[in-house]
Amino acid sequence: MVVRNSRSLLLACTAMALLSHSSVSFAQSAAPAEQQSDDQQAKEGETFLSPIIVKGSRKAASDPYDTAGPSSTVTADQIDLQSGQETDDLLRGVPGTSTANNPQNPGVAVNIRGFEGSGRVNMMIDGVRQNFRFTGHEAQGLTYVDPAFLAGIDITRGAVNGVGGGGLVGSVNFQTYNVDDLIEGDKSYGGIVSATTGDNGMGWSESAVGAYRFNDVFAVVGGISKSDPKNFDNGDGVEVPFTEEDLISGLLKAEITPNAENTIRLGGLTYDNDFFANSYYQNLKNKTFSATYEYKPGDNDLIDFKTGFYYNRLKMTYDTNATGGGSAAGREITDTGIGFDVSNTSKFDLGDISVSSNYGVEYFHDDYDVKNSTAQPAGGVNGSGKNGTLGVFNSTTFTYGIADLTLGLRYDHFDLSGSGAVTALNPLGMPAGPYSVDRSDGRLDPSVTLAVNATDWLQPYVTYAETMRAPTINETFVGGDHPGGFMAFFPNPFLEPEVSKGWEIGANIKVDGLFDSGDSFRFKANYFYDRVDNYITAAFTPMGGVYFVNNPGTSTVQGIEIQAGYDAGFVFGDLSYTHTDTDLPSQVNGFGVQSYLPDDIFTATLGARFLEDQRLTVGTRLYAASRANIGDVNVAAGASPYKPGYGLVDLFANYKFEKGFEVTASVTNVFDKAYTPASSTIAGSAVETGRGRTFMLTAKAKF
Repeated sequence: MVVRNSRSLLLACTAMALLSHSSVSFAQSAAPAEQQSDDQQAKEGETFLSPIIVKGSRKAASDPYDTAGPSSTVTADQIDLQSGQETDDLLRGVPGTSTANNPQNPGVAVNIRGFEGSGRVNMMIDGVRQNFRFTGHEAQGLTYVDPAFLAGIDITRGAVNGVGGGGLVGSVNFQTYNVDDLIEGDKSYGGIVSATTGDNGMGWSESAVGAYRFNDVFAVVGGISKSDPKNFDNGDGVEVPFTEEDLISGLLKAEITPNAENTIRLGGLTYDNDFFANSYYQNLKNKTFSATYEYKPGDNDLIDFKTGFYYNRLKMTYDTNATGGGSAAGREITDTGIGFDVSNTSKFDLGDISVSSNYGVEYFHDDYDVKNSTAQPAGGVNGSGKNGTLGVFNSTTFTYGIADLTLGLRYDHFDLSGSGAVTALNPLGMPAGPYSVDRSDGRLDPSVTLAVNATDWLQPYVTYAETMRAPTINETFVGGDHPGGFMAFFPNPFLEPEVSKGWEIGANIKVDGLFDSGDSFRFKANYFYDRVDNYITAAFTPMGGVYFVNNPGTSTVQGIEIQAGYDAGFVFGDLSYTHTDTDLPSQVNGFGVQSYLPDDIFTATLGARFLEDQRLTVGTRLYAASRANIGDVNVAAGASPYKPGYGLVDLFANYKFEKGFEVTASVTNVFDKAYTPASSTIAGSAVETGRGRTFMLTAKAKF
């Protein structure tokens, strides 16, 4: 593995920042004490907000408790209180959301309602689609983003009609720092320097990110991050092998605002990580670039124009296996994606009816270039190919009195092309030898939502929506043999798109002054019922090989999702609960990973704030999951198809000094529980893969 000499630079930056902020004061976890005091004087009578509620953050598209649909936001406050933990931990605290976790692989594979991989969840970084696919002992879709740069995560469960749509069950957008996240008020600069260390293989993680506004027109953001955690022990004290990594990443953005009506943003992210996963040492490089333009004239409600251009290039390179060899050594998989979106929102009145209409188009194209290995460049499991996805959409809300009626239409079109070779023993009767594929298809998906603003604190709603997910390059062109030659893999160029048709009913509750004039209570709950046709899984052929197939019949997934928050200033808490009932078909694990969620998942964060200006925050995080179906057709006779449930307890304390300096101490898995996270896998592992008790300390300076 490559070791990079950037630690001295980050340590120097950290030391300089910490020394310059040696005098300190603490504030509520949402803001520095000075700002909180000023805000309280300027906004007398306004309420506190729970950590899971959007607090004016530009990162969230909207307050999830104002949205008539199942949306959630991981805020900067939550990220701060979980400093040093993985992105998986942030997402697992969101209702209906989990991850296909492999502790050896730093990639994030988001699971929504038991659906994972292959574009079922549209994962993005700053709005740029992350369409990297991989078939093997891994999730079938991974996003690589450094948590040190995260300013927020926006999650939508269910249909997404506008920009970012096209997935089967929702979208996740990982938002990184922009100018407004770092510069406060009338200042011309701002930034964050952070250092985290701990035991149980935590090692050191350092990051520095800063912004500078040269004038009213031009501002920049830059950042660098370095971390190199080592192997960790599970709750039994057994080392979980090959869980180390060596990551360095960078961020550079610019914002140009020639006037109040026009905004141009340019952004670039680099990610470079060495790790061991899927039985091989690997290097993973991801480069993400975006350019967006917004035009919103102040005197014209018909125009709120936005457009963006995107480029993403991810390259995975295999070195050797643990013994220095391996038939897949030298494997290279490169996904180059380029795309754009154009949208506008028009607002006007039709008599007593207020109308807001969002409409536009988006397109993204991916080129997958695969070299199977140095010894055998062609004929591997993961095939090469090209695919494009086009979405044309409109979502219009009609408001009359207390009722909001939203009608949506989205047309999704895909094209897919590539070539390969197949043997005579293939299960589809294809002629032996070379073959090529060039196909396209599309579907018009409707949606309708009726929301009633019954009171100033209650908003019930009901939604019907349809979505489509196209087959991927990996599912279509899979081929080759398993290392050792004991199992063959076959393509399926005849796969049909997955289609979901679902209902949701839910409600939002927002109450200020519930028990005290300064407190706030937020509650969001929904029931969903989805029917999925043509669901794609890996399956055995009659001859014992494996290929991807459309499962016959209709699969049903239904459940309940609840999230709530309460904040009275001196105490706060938030919780989430998910119950899922599914009859999705099992698949061949090892050709992807199981995606079933535990039947029940409960998470809670409870805390209190103490001392003058609430300088000290202490609290606990709770996580409990019931048993989970392994989802593998290969379960041995007499063996249980379930992983056992488990519960975890974390503790944290945060102290904010003056001038932006703060320290966070935390203990995860306090009782040193031995467990394997739900939807977690390491190929061939015989040990529990959950991290054992770990102590962490983070020092952070905000200037």
